[in-house]
Amino acid sequence: MDNARKAADRPLQARHVFEEFARTIWYLRAILAGLLAIFVLLSVGMYYAGGPIEAANRAPSSLGQTLYFCTITALTIGYGDVVPTTTLGRIDAILLGVVGLLVTGVVTAAAVRGVQEAARRAGIQG
Repeated sequence: MDNARKAADRPLQARHVFEEFARTIWYLRAILAGLLAIFVLLSVGMYYAGGPIEAANRAPSSLGQTLYFCTITALTIGYGDVVPTTTLGRIDAILLGVVGLLVTGVVTAAAVRGVQEAARRAGIQG
């Protein structure tokens, strides 16, 4: 009962949650920078060795279209309008998806930690 009264006195504020989230992302910056570097390397590899083509007209993809494809793949959306045609390109696409899942997991974990830490500091026990 005392915890409920303390929580009512000091409600959880979005500003505190965001501050904790930002602090956690800052601590994880090396991991996120490494994942970004891997994404860039895989994107360059896709452009030069993946054989990406536009599915509609079977024309080779431009650099912009290839980066679009890599981003959509890393976000696990996968529209299918640009596709890799080589075995190396397909392996690259799988790795891009894994990198995207890792980034999503790290950011989600940071957000959860931000809420938990802000709640702990506000005196709210879960």
